[in-house]
Amino acid sequence: MSENVLERMNRIGADRKIADFKVKQKENYEFKVNYARIRAWEFYNECAKRDLNVHVSVGGLDSITLLLFLRSIGIDAPGISVSFLEDKSIMAVHKKLGVVSLKPANKADGTPWKKSEILQEFGFPVLSKEIAGKIETLQHPTDDNKTVRHAIITGETGAFGGYQKNSRMKMSQKWLEKFGGYENENEGVNYGTPNFKVSSKCCYYLKEKPCDDWAKEHNSVTYLGLMASEGGRRAKSLMINGCNYFGKSTIRSAPFAIFNRQDILQLALDLNVPVPEIYGTIERKKDGTLYTTKAQRTGCSMCGFGVHMEKRPHRFDLLKERNPKEWEYWMYNCCTDDNGERYGWARVLDYIGVGY
Repeated sequence: MSENVLERMNRIGADRKIADFKVKQKENYEFKVNYARIRAWEFYNECAKRDLNVHVSVGGLDSITLLLFLRSIGIDAPGISVSFLEDKSIMAVHKKLGVVSLKPANKADGTPWKKSEILQEFGFPVLSKEIAGKIETLQHPTDDNKTVRHAIITGETGAFGGYQKNSRMKMSQKWLEKFGGYENENEGVNYGTPNFKVSSKCCYYLKEKPCDDWAKEHNSVTYLGLMASEGGRRAKSLMINGCNYFGKSTIRSAPFAIFNRQDILQLALDLNVPVPEIYGTIERKKDGTLYTTKAQRTGCSMCGFGVHMEKRPHRFDLLKERNPKEWEYWMYNCCTDDNGERYGWARVLDYIGVGY
């Protein structure tokens, strides 16, 4: 039988790699910037040996800073983005910097996916990409995902997961109470189910696939503005695989992997990065902490990942201030349920306990 998850982590020395990575995260700003420069050139040179081109996947402030950082050290990699997903002020910066604008992936009929069509067809991107993926699995049971569904409810992983009893596969009790009801009969529990679909597929169809398709067409691999300090599903992977990763199906560089938020904002100041208006300006508190005066994070205007952790005014509150008509559309009119009723994010936010 092939090795399980725990055996693989032991074989590759995951614990040691994570510990070494965390040491680098504690280094000072100058160390991190120099480390990013070394890793970025290391990736570029290795790609050249493999006859691969390189590009930058550009979105908000972090990846805009990465694009200009690479240019500042002599790596003139093109930037690509599905820019129409971003705020208008981010789109303006992309245009100014010459970022290549892509369209979303095409549907079966050959036309590009629209944001509202993604929500209607697959569901809402809520809580986090990892949790949404788990909820989506519960909402679409098959014989093949039976073991995974059991792990999501109980934490028991089975053979592939090393027979763990309380693994991280288990969804938190708070969200099991809201979304675990699809397995009530199978698991003997009494959880709730929402009256809307949940999905993590929006990023794939709107951003990941068009960027991957462009990369294949141009024989190119990507620099990403990811930081492990931001958490999420990729944090552990960054810690284990490091800044540069050359795998069988994935090749990527994340030169800022060991950065934290303060590091990225300081670098943006040092490079005179054009800060999109949605972020306001970068300022310093009395204790020296850097922050952006408006949005701290940005993304697609219909994305809800992480909104439950934001203080008000949260992203939808800010959208209401910027564009009331767009806010009303996403909150109340972007989807139609089985009863023919129009609905949107208001239904979702009500269910997870977020005000608006």
